[in-house]
Amino acid sequence: MDFAETAAYLRRIDAAPPAAPTTRALHDLQLAHLLAVPFENLSIHLGEDIELTEKALAAKVVGARRGGFCYELNGAFAALLTALGFEVTLLQARVYDPSGHPGIPYDHLALRVLTSDGGDWIADVGFGAHSHFPLAFGERGDQSDPGGTFRVAETPEGDLDVLMDGKPQYVIDLRPRALADFTSGAWWHRTSPRSHFTQSLVCSLLTESGRITLSGRTLTTTEGGERRTAELATDADVLDAYATHFGIALEQVPQVKQAKQGA
Repeated sequence: MDFAETAAYLRRIDAAPPAAPTTRALHDLQLAHLLAVPFENLSIHLGEDIELTEKALAAKVVGARRGGFCYELNGAFAALLTALGFEVTLLQARVYDPSGHPGIPYDHLALRVLTSDGGDWIADVGFGAHSHFPLAFGERGDQSDPGGTFRVAETPEGDLDVLMDGKPQYVIDLRPRALADFTSGAWWHRTSPRSHFTQSLVCSLLTESGRITLSGRTLTTTEGGERRTAELATDADVLDAYATHFGIALEQVPQVKQAKQGA
């Protein structure tokens, strides 16, 4: 990512160029990203390809002013952080299902980020409702965050569990990975009928006062802990909601497409 591309990305998330790749800068950049770039799976249901290259991710997130899911958002964020001088390692993780079982390998992409002032962090802008700020990699006690109380715990196998409010979210394999390694996970999530991404539409964005989410035609707004829902009656209402709340301009309303059985 060159200087012009980096500057365009910073404008996309309304962030100033940091003077140095410090812990404070990382915290500010993660929050700015979460407030500007939505977590969304619309490409799956619009028939759009998902290409895991830095060029393609920047074109989508910055050029097209879209969001994405974990591989896209954390892949793009990793490219930005690297361009700004942070030391970034891509890590594969497996997301726990409601019964407490981990999902497929390369289920999730998380980032380990080293800062110039000695910080060692788990950064994540691609998990929907999660921590607003990076989590301290080496801290094993509770970590308070506006998004909840988090904990990073070692597993017997030498991996790391990330827990939110006492509930396991995902387990991280600490071996470094390349962006291309996540291609199979991204393919599975956009094609398998067992993937929750093929079963429903979601577009969600952190706000200064809470969160706003559009799932199909249901618009959910959370402000100050109060949750409100509204059903959007027409296609025009849905398209307007995508544009107004998420900055996403669409020509057609995404519709859930049935994935092939057996994937």
